[in-house]
Amino acid sequence: MNQPDPPPPVIAAVVVTFNRLAHLEKTLARLLAEPLDHVVVVENGSTDGTREWLAGQGDPRLVVIEMPENGGGALGFEVGMRETGRRLDPDWLVLMDDDARPATGAIARFRQGLAEGRWPGAEALAAAVRFPGGRICEMNRPWVNPFGDLPVFLRVLAGGGRAAFHIPDSDYDAPVPRPLDGTSFVGFFVSRAGVARAGYPDGRLFIYGDDVLYSLGLTQAGGRLLFAPDLEFEHDCATQTAGATPRPLWKVYYLHRNAWFVYRRVAGRLFFPPLMALMLLKWLRKGRLLPAAERRICRRLIRLAVRDAFRGELGRSHAQIMALADGVGTTAPWAEGTASGSPAAGDDR
Repeated sequence: MNQPDPPPPVIAAVVVTFNRLAHLEKTLARLLAEPLDHVVVVENGSTDGTREWLAGQGDPRLVVIEMPENGGGALGFEVGMRETGRRLDPDWLVLMDDDARPATGAIARFRQGLAEGRWPGAEALAAAVRFPGGRICEMNRPWVNPFGDLPVFLRVLAGGGRAAFHIPDSDYDAPVPRPLDGTSFVGFFVSRAGVARAGYPDGRLFIYGDDVLYSLGLTQAGGRLLFAPDLEFEHDCATQTAGATPRPLWKVYYLHRNAWFVYRRVAGRLFFPPLMALMLLKWLRKGRLLPAAERRICRRLIRLAVRDAFRGELGRSHAQIMALADGVGTTAPWAEGTASGSPAAGDDR
């Protein structure tokens, strides 16, 4: 007697949005045109009419999670993944920012690939992310851990820079997927098994590094992450010159604090101390070309970021960071100490 076909997998998209309604309108229209079972939007406390616009949408697949205030992308993805799993129990999640969206037909190709067994053993997939004009989006280029692959490590030591451990352009046209160590949350497909293995992103990170730590945590725990070049995403974001000071300046704090945790996870106990010593020398010279007042603020933010990272401090409030970036309260006790009442994070995140 023939066995009935298994039910098709339940796929839910998770989008985190904050004050980018124009982008969200495009992303939501694209997602609702794809064969998704659920589209979950984490509304992160927007003040531009996003919440009101979402309330007027009628597609039954749409689920809106309203956050009381902006907790950053990291908390948005943590809450979005947890609540989607709890409420909807999908087989797969696909994550993206509000200014990113699947190329037309990408979700249909994903469904077809699952049915054909195109990614055997994979618990997560990384899409090929490009700008709207077709150029590869560098900030979303997947990578391998140079500290886990000797040839890659040697290329980095030889001066290969970022290109030494990020996948090459040729992989975007390759006929078969390739293994990865980490990727971004734009076009990140993760299965129920992957979430069971890796847990959830750490919402305390606010922005920067949450996707790196999460995807690397999954692969270091034994999960299989593949680059799937036939799953294409569009990221309609502004470019930023490598090494440029982030704007607004408060981002400097999160960029450097969270980079500490990323380097520790990537390099491991043996290589982290010498790597961090080199990075600190580089960081403490940053901001040389900024106006004097901004240079002082930038360096204060970096010093505070390093101090908090060294102490495992992830509880400092965003209001404190913004005040310091605005030049307000720079002599207050919190500017040089720890955030009161905040638990220190352990080594194993």
